[in-house]
Amino acid sequence: MPYRRTGRSGLRLPAISLGLWHNFGTDRALETQQAIVRRAFDLGVTHFDLANNYGPPPGAAETAFGRIVRQDLRPYRDEFLVSTKAGHLMWPGPYGEWGSRKSLLASLDQSLTRLGLDHVDIFYSHRPDPDTPLEETMGALHTAVQQGKALYAGISNYSPEQTRRAAAILRELGTPLLIHQPRYSMLDRQPEGGLLETLSEIGAGSIVYSPLAQGMLSSRYLDGVPEGSRAASASPFLSSEQITGQTVAMLRGLNDVARERGQSLAQMALAWVLRDSVTSALVGASSPEQLADSVAASGRLGFDEAELTRIEELLAQHPSL
Repeated sequence: MPYRRTGRSGLRLPAISLGLWHNFGTDRALETQQAIVRRAFDLGVTHFDLANNYGPPPGAAETAFGRIVRQDLRPYRDEFLVSTKAGHLMWPGPYGEWGSRKSLLASLDQSLTRLGLDHVDIFYSHRPDPDTPLEETMGALHTAVQQGKALYAGISNYSPEQTRRAAAILRELGTPLLIHQPRYSMLDRQPEGGLLETLSEIGAGSIVYSPLAQGMLSSRYLDGVPEGSRAASASPFLSSEQITGQTVAMLRGLNDVARERGQSLAQMALAWVLRDSVTSALVGASSPEQLADSVAASGRLGFDEAELTRIEELLAQHPSL
């Protein structure tokens, strides 16, 4: 597993990190969750990314991971990283979401209880709050670090300008902005519109989520929408209407490029987001085997110019690009 320095900090992240957004709720067997985490750690995936509301129900992923830490990983606590976030709806009432000092610090205390830890390695503001001064939100992250409940501060889903302001506030407080977590994939390239450049300028790292576009950039949709897939379900993240004939043709073309590289489409999609300045890519997994397949992408992260040109030509066929 290659490890990459996070911005200008001393922290190194694995190229592939495990996200517990999906598959770690009470609707999945703990034994399977445990097997995924064990396999991840054995393969050098030393970073586990959570949020207060991951489940279902909200909080379930942190509870499950806390149990796995107690049963398996506790002796290795200094060899892995745990991150969590607050900002999306977690509990009813005026303090259960967004970015107030009250909400963020209360949520972090709850997360640490569920995780059974005295600190997390990275604590994120999960999304910008339009009604709370950025100084208050960043001040709460700074307090979490000063209290020893988090080692580093991060943000997620902030615009380039918001990111620049957040970094300046944290710098003045004495707690550097370590990392930003945006959505980024071949099919969603919004971070290329200034965010990645901003992160380079301020010396922060980046860890991208949904690098497989909620599974669209996997082999599952090369022949349309199969039964049992996310697009065939009632998922709010991917619908069957998105898998058009034009999209399938594009995916097949990308799959041809991947096969010539000796990779699956998913592995190439992961390598693509890691090709330049991104620190780490977050993957989900429903089984240890799926996790191992994703990790194998780290074996070939480079692209030649001909491959990149072909990929760009194929991506130009996608209606959203």
